[in-house]
Amino acid sequence: MYPCTSTARERKALALELFVRYKMMKCRWQSLMPSGTRMRVDESDTELYEAALAYQQTGNSCNLKGPDVDLSDERNEQMTFIELQAKVYVDRHQINVHDLHEAIRIIDKDVPRTERVLDYYQNEGVTNLMVLRDILITFAAFHPDVGYAQGMNDLVSRFLEVLDSEVDAYWCCTFYFEKISNDFKEEGLIRKIRLEEQLLKELDTELHTHLLQDNMNGLTFCHRWLLLGFQREFEHSEAIRLFEILSSHHLELNSLEAERARDSERMSHIQKEEGKIRPELPSANTDYTFELFICAAILLEKRQALLNCMDEVELIQYTNSLQGKLDLNSVLQRAEEVFFSYCNKSVLDCFKKSSMEQKKRGLFSFKLMNLFS
Repeated sequence: MYPCTSTARERKALALELFVRYKMMKCRWQSLMPSGTRMRVDESDTELYEAALAYQQTGNSCNLKGPDVDLSDERNEQMTFIELQAKVYVDRHQINVHDLHEAIRIIDKDVPRTERVLDYYQNEGVTNLMVLRDILITFAAFHPDVGYAQGMNDLVSRFLEVLDSEVDAYWCCTFYFEKISNDFKEEGLIRKIRLEEQLLKELDTELHTHLLQDNMNGLTFCHRWLLLGFQREFEHSEAIRLFEILSSHHLELNSLEAERARDSERMSHIQKEEGKIRPELPSANTDYTFELFICAAILLEKRQALLNCMDEVELIQYTNSLQGKLDLNSVLQRAEEVFFSYCNKSVLDCFKKSSMEQKKRGLFSFKLMNLFS
């Protein structure tokens, strides 16, 4: 939510701007759809039903605790300008009431299904579910091109729990969704699954062939893993840690670590060939993000069990049984090994290709000489 180069003073000013903007955005959709401020809850869910009622009656739905503001004349002028900017931003967006009504209907079904076993949603914390709901609706109202898709509630919940701030959680998840919004669309889903299939084929041909049989339906079961950042496959605190690791982009094929690994492997081959073969390395396939290597590591770790699955039903039953049972440290270690192995393999393939081309050229020259001899 803050630029990496920003100073503490700049961040404080930006925090105030984002707070004012979010509050106006939230109040905008609530004024257009007063009926949408109350969460629709099954009365049998007594705890959540009463919390939703109290949240609406106390007016918490549009009251936000903002950053401390200096009340000097200069600060008041700045605040006036910030509010004017926020109003221009909010008024520029047209809210489709019909589409938002449909989004709210789905959100009201998904929010109660969020991981309510977490301490953050226990007892008085059940009110945080209403805060989560407001964030999701505000996002859907001002991002009609993305809207709301199932699974977003779990992702936003992660930001809200860690940051414990409605405004910060909204802006952080907004910037995050801008990067992954295509994953919530059919074409994005298909693309990511195809990439995982390609990577698995390079790593383990037998397992790839088995999982892509007609009766297995490919790797579609991996989509939830990738979309939610493996949130349900690991114990909750480990899933949060993995999400931070993936968000850091520490190990990507365009990272410094990958370049070092490939360069080291290249130098090793040059020494073996006594400097005779020096092909320029092609750029690595950066579409293979580290999350795909995490996914591949899980598949390889559970290889034998997956090979024992004979149809899609058995496959889904087995992969569902993994929820909350995977060990993050072992998966991370395996994923790093697979990552660097792929880096080295890309170099080796390059040298093999170069060697074959040289042999073909040599053979062609030999045949050409025989033709004129």
